[in-house]
Amino acid sequence: MDRSIFNFGKTAILMGAMMGLFIAVGGMFGEGFLIPALIIGGGLNIFAFFFSDKIAIRSMRGREVTAENGGDLYKMVDRLRLRAGLPMPRVYLTPHQAPNAFATGRSPSRSAVALTQGSMELLQPHELEGVIAHELAHIKHRDTLISTMAGVMAGVLAFLAQWGLLLGGARGKNPLAMIAVVILGAVGAGMLKAAISRSREFAADAEGARIAGSATGLMSALATLENVNQRVPMGKSNAALNNLFIIEPFGGDTLRKLFSTHPPTSKRLEALRKIAEH
Repeated sequence: MDRSIFNFGKTAILMGAMMGLFIAVGGMFGEGFLIPALIIGGGLNIFAFFFSDKIAIRSMRGREVTAENGGDLYKMVDRLRLRAGLPMPRVYLTPHQAPNAFATGRSPSRSAVALTQGSMELLQPHELEGVIAHELAHIKHRDTLISTMAGVMAGVLAFLAQWGLLLGGARGKNPLAMIAVVILGAVGAGMLKAAISRSREFAADAEGARIAGSATGLMSALATLENVNQRVPMGKSNAALNNLFIIEPFGGDTLRKLFSTHPPTSKRLEALRKIAEH
């Protein structure tokens, strides 16, 4: 099956699951809560579909660069997107020193590629090409819609669960509230993991190597990013959005482990090494 069609189907299932989750939680409190739960679930679906990319960019404090001020970075993205047969995405820089990158957007015509300042300072041009090509591959495969929506939805559910604990669930005053908190928090993380297949990174690595014309730049970049991110964590980024990045940001806390979505970098390098040898 074509990967883009497969991702459209997964997006529809994700939106349906979100509606079902809110209706189920609302039903726990009685019939009077079903309509509000339906409205909230539907509103979240619409919000995530149209605005999840903007949320991701804003949460990372992205600053858009253009052909006038984007210099070699903008030219590099433009050159690689032509090889990939894609429209020109918006290009962003974020102020984080941890080297990383991500792509977002609900379609190739509404896509964006973002790199951290640390990536620009650390990576060599051929490594940057590999990273950008990988992100363009995600756009080409239409991974970005399902990835960003799942991350935003999971983040909202985790937020609601935390507030549920603060507003009485943890104090045992309302057993139903406590159950709802557990459902929202656990299902939020589970929904993200179910929606985001780890195989998408292998597919984007392979297509990225093809777009860049070689696997060596991406291999070198992945090894560098993995090493540096262990020493320079992303900081206060939203753990539910970790799935967007080319290398999962390191932090070591329980929440980040709960939302872990990336395959081991060693496995990705092994797959790319096989591509380079052929």
